[in-house]
Amino acid sequence: MSPVSTVCRSRENTAGFSLKRDIFVQNKQKKQPHNDTGNRLRFQLELEFVQCLANPNYLNFLAQRGYFKDKAFVNYLKYLLYWKEPEYAKYLKYPQCLHMLELLQYEHFRKELVNAQCAKFIDEQQILHWQHYSRKRMRLQQALAEQQQQNNTSVK
Repeated sequence: MSPVSTVCRSRENTAGFSLKRDIFVQNKQKKQPHNDTGNRLRFQLELEFVQCLANPNYLNFLAQRGYFKDKAFVNYLKYLLYWKEPEYAKYLKYPQCLHMLELLQYEHFRKELVNAQCAKFIDEQQILHWQHYSRKRMRLQQALAEQQQQNNTSVK
């Protein structure tokens, strides 16, 4: 298992969190994906962690273990908001993680995540969104293909 995966999946591992918090304290400048190995690793760890926030079950896991009660962790979540900037967001595979990151800024949302039913509801809503998005995108692509075909036949 990669160190990145360990940060997201380990039950007891907070070393990744501590490392990231220390890096943030030491360097308050914007994080850039440079060629430097340390910066690249930090970029990958933070990218992986931010994307893990798209998983409601992982959020439930964090809430049940009290991470959201830790002020340092909440501050770290606030620090991660830089991922909303286009220069960083372009690296995300799961853009819904940004919405979850935004919601995690609110104490009420963090408290509700302790409830497994809340995580289940969010999970179901994400699935419904993906299904609707997929169908809508397929219809738009079909309409575009038909329009292009009509344009090609009318030109001849």
